[in-house]
Amino acid sequence: MGKLFLVPTPIGNLADMTFRGVEVLKTVDFILAEDTRNSAKLLQHYEVSTPMYAHHAHNEHQHTPEIIKQLKEGKSFALITDAGTPGISDPGFLLLRNCIENEIETEVLPGATAFVPALIQSALPNHDFYFCGFLPVKKGRQTRLNQLKELKSTLIFYESPHKIEKTLGDFVEHFGRERQACLSREISKKFEEHLRGTLGELLGIVKNTKLKGEMVLSVEGVK
Repeated sequence: MGKLFLVPTPIGNLADMTFRGVEVLKTVDFILAEDTRNSAKLLQHYEVSTPMYAHHAHNEHQHTPEIIKQLKEGKSFALITDAGTPGISDPGFLLLRNCIENEIETEVLPGATAFVPALIQSALPNHDFYFCGFLPVKKGRQTRLNQLKELKSTLIFYESPHKIEKTLGDFVEHFGRERQACLSREISKKFEEHLRGTLGELLGIVKNTKLKGEMVLSVEGVK
């Protein structure tokens, strides 16, 4: 039997890659990447020459049986995504579950995950939090928001810059304007920023400022 490694990659600063992560990428037989063009920059930076293949949401169902077959034949694979830890709002769950069902050894390396520094930087209670990931775009969105508005835990969301205004508007509508929140963006990059205030205040900032970069929203739970 081979082995599957899930290897976190930097969410911004390339120096956040761990020594162990680089070692795994250099020693496995194959690397599975969400976007081979994006990951090629990381591999080149760390002088990794391991063969790389695309593995993403659009082909993972088709490719997983062949990967399982090769793992059973003794090949080793490392799964990486564009940024962060595989399986956290990124491909990884399906392949990992199939490995476990086939009694193939798996290992998840510790490393970069965007919501952890964002939660801590928010200064909101972090002893009890609920990771929500990306909200549904249309179907099920209102139902999801109605479920979340009653939770006492700090809520953590991922969002893209072109949807942030709509999402904050939905939060104001369902959670109220006065809940404390923090919008974190460009984490570990040169222009890292954490905007703290009420949901109403953050919505006002977003309406008047064109913010870029992937974002994490931390929102106070219901009191």
